[in-house]
Amino acid sequence: MLALPRPSSGPVLGFGVDTFAFRNDSRIYHRGLPDIYCNRCFLMARAVGQFGRFARFAPEEPRLPSAGYAELVHRVTRRAAWRSPLPDAERIVIPGYASLHAFSGAEVAAVKEGLRGRFWTLVHWTNWRMTFPSLPGQQERVARETMAELRAGRPVQLFVTDFPRIKFNHSVLAFDYRASGPESVDFVVYDPNHPDAPGVIRFDRRDDRFHPAPLRGVTVPYFRAFRQYYSPLF
Repeated sequence: MLALPRPSSGPVLGFGVDTFAFRNDSRIYHRGLPDIYCNRCFLMARAVGQFGRFARFAPEEPRLPSAGYAELVHRVTRRAAWRSPLPDAERIVIPGYASLHAFSGAEVAAVKEGLRGRFWTLVHWTNWRMTFPSLPGQQERVARETMAELRAGRPVQLFVTDFPRIKFNHSVLAFDYRASGPESVDFVVYDPNHPDAPGVIRFDRRDDRFHPAPLRGVTVPYFRAFRQYYSPLF
């Protein structure tokens, strides 16, 4: 039985408040279209966590030109995603907006310009864990550690993949969970591909796998999950 030590204490971020208003696109579904914002799911999921740790919004302050906002986004996202949250007095201030969602909806071009470094999120050394064989109980450990982080008030970025089939390599940010059965748990996630509604991935102990429950556009029946920027093995 997948025992839940205690229930979720609630979402650790506000969907539609602390998440991006625009989406990441996929080249697979937009072949031949120029200038689409694609292949940035790792970058966007990571950046939501970085804004939660290192930025604060000040809607009462005057707004900046777009170039100033692009530089602020870059300052936030160049801080390592695993570093401890900054105290309010030391956080990077985003003036003129009340939330990341409002900011990214009004300043789309500036935010996208500031979100640099896509290449290194795709080839980060921890991503190569997908080539390792899956040991018994490994995925349950990911599920348990993710629940523990969420109860501690910290969102968890997950790398999800169906390797070696390679039909699905993606990154999402878990921000809540709920029991879905005696041996399964649903993780509620921010999916950069779909900013209008949360996705759900389900861990089922009976087959030691994660499943879309649902993730829109995902047709593979199961996949593995790894905690991003956390461990060479898990």
